[in-house]
Amino acid sequence: MAETEATLATVAQNVRTARTRAGLSLDELGRRAQVSKGALVALEKAQGNPNLATLVRLADTLGVSVSALMQGPQEGRVRVVDAADLTPLWTGDDGGEARLMLTTAGPAPVEVWRWRLAPGESYPSHPHQAGVQETLSVVAGRMILTVDGADHEVAAGQTAAFNADAPHGYRGTGDTPCDLIMTVQLPPA
Repeated sequence: MAETEATLATVAQNVRTARTRAGLSLDELGRRAQVSKGALVALEKAQGNPNLATLVRLADTLGVSVSALMQGPQEGRVRVVDAADLTPLWTGDDGGEARLMLTTAGPAPVEVWRWRLAPGESYPSHPHQAGVQETLSVVAGRMILTVDGADHEVAAGQTAAFNADAPHGYRGTGDTPCDLIMTVQLPPA
């Protein structure tokens, strides 16, 4: 089975399990997450190709992390992840990408992401559930972080933190790509 097929099978199982645990029908999950019932049926059958926005909406609605939908059980005490081994969950038209590196365990998990934004490339994000905090640390280049309509420039060596329950987005600026590490702290389940 190809890596993509295996990941889709894992997502299908994890969505179905989380939906059942939450006591939600396909109709109710679709309504709350703003995802069509047909797309959910296909997803739970390991068919289709959900995009990052769909996975985030499902995770927020189900009260889990994106990686809880994508990963199998952790093996061992220490987990080392190589970005080269992970498929990007978002790719931009100019070479940008976002890779979900891992999610910590515990009652308030933290997702760790690696992002690259080409100059002028942007990614808009819908508001997350209440209590979600994002932190962006720019390693190289610079970017514009937009939160609830207000722009904030963040350059190499700088870190920004914000409540992610408002519309927000990221845009690369300058002449070189912007590389950043993002953490998304989820509220306790």
